[in-house]
Amino acid sequence: MLITSKNCSEIVTAISNHVGQNAVLISVGEHTEIDINILLSELNEAGLKFIGGLFPKVIHGNTILEKGIVINTLNNAESLFLIKNISDKNYTIPKFNFKKDKDYSLFTYVDGLTSNISHYLSELYQNYGMQTNYFGGGAGSLSLQQKPCVFSNEGIYQDAAVGCIMQMASKIGVRHGWKKVGGPFIVTKAEGNVIKELNWKNPFNVYKTIVEKHSGKRFTDDNFFDIAKGYPFGILKEDAECIVRDPLMVNENVELVCVGELEDNMVVDILNGNEVSLIEAAKTATEESINQASSPRKAILIDCISRILFLEDNFDKELNAITNTIKTRFPDVSIGGALTLGEISSYGEGFLEFYNKTVVVGLFE
Repeated sequence: MLITSKNCSEIVTAISNHVGQNAVLISVGEHTEIDINILLSELNEAGLKFIGGLFPKVIHGNTILEKGIVINTLNNAESLFLIKNISDKNYTIPKFNFKKDKDYSLFTYVDGLTSNISHYLSELYQNYGMQTNYFGGGAGSLSLQQKPCVFSNEGIYQDAAVGCIMQMASKIGVRHGWKKVGGPFIVTKAEGNVIKELNWKNPFNVYKTIVEKHSGKRFTDDNFFDIAKGYPFGILKEDAECIVRDPLMVNENVELVCVGELEDNMVVDILNGNEVSLIEAAKTATEESINQASSPRKAILIDCISRILFLEDNFDKELNAITNTIKTRFPDVSIGGALTLGEISSYGEGFLEFYNKTVVVGLFE
C-alpha cells in the first residue's frame, strides 16, 4: 500500500484501516514532507505496533518514489525489537522461543551508515540460527550523512536496528550480477568498514590502477564515487556469488571507506557490471524466490540505491524485470519495498549476510 498524504492523522487512519490488529512495516522516502516524530506519536496513540525506516527511495509496484510511505502488513508478528548502539556492540539480542515445526521470518532495518552491521547480523544468527529466515536492509539518506533513520514504537534512532519476528514462511532470492575485472587481492589491514591496506599497499593506489585501466577514466579530487559506483569489491565465497562491498569515498589517510565491514585477510576481487548483467541478475533472483513459493501474500523488494545510481534511466528495466516476473506467476501479489544502503538476507543454507549493490526479493506467505 502506498500513502502520499502529508497529514499525519490521515496517514495513521490509512495504516490502521489497512493492517487492522496486525503490526506494520513502514518504509518512508526521505523527502516525504511529514514530521516523522509527530507521525510516530500519533501511531502510538492509535495503538499500532510498528517498525520502519527512512530510505533514499521507496518502491510501490513498478514505481520508484522519493516521497511517499509504503506499508506492508506484518502478519503473525510475535516479537518487535529495537537494538541501539550497533557501532559499539553494546547491546543484547532479545530472547525468543521458536515453536517446532513452524516457519518463521525475521525482518530487520538497520542504520546503513553505522559501523559493525555485520557484527549485529552475526549476533542475530548466533541467537536465532536457522530457526528463521532473515530479510531486510540498510536505512539512511542518499546524502550519506548519518542521521536518525530507523524507528519503532520507542522512537527514531541512528546507530540502531529494528526488527520483527513473524510466524510466516518466506522464500528469498538474492543476486547481483557484478563480474571480476581485477584480483584476487588480500585485505591485509581493515578496520570496520575501512580498507587500510590491500596486498600490503595503499588500498586506493591498488584500486586506482585497476579501475583506471579498465574504465579508461581518471580519478580526480571530486569524482571518486562517479567512477567507483561501477567498480565494487567482491568478497570471495565458496559455491556462491561473492558478497559485494561498495566503496563510498577516500578518507584523509587515502584509505577506502566502504558500506559494510571487511576483515583482515579477506580475499577480494574488483568487480564491474553492465546493464545486461545487472538486469539478468535481478530477474534470476526473482525466479529463485517464486520457484520456491506456493501462495505468497506479498512481495517485498530490497534493492540497492547504488544500482539505480549506476543504471540511471535503465533502472526501470530492472524493476520491470522483477515485477513482471512476479506478476506472471502470482498476479494478485502486492509489491513494495525500498532502495537501501545495503541489503540483508539469509539465503539457502548459507550464513546471514550484509550485501551491497544486490537485489533481494522476498515472497511472504
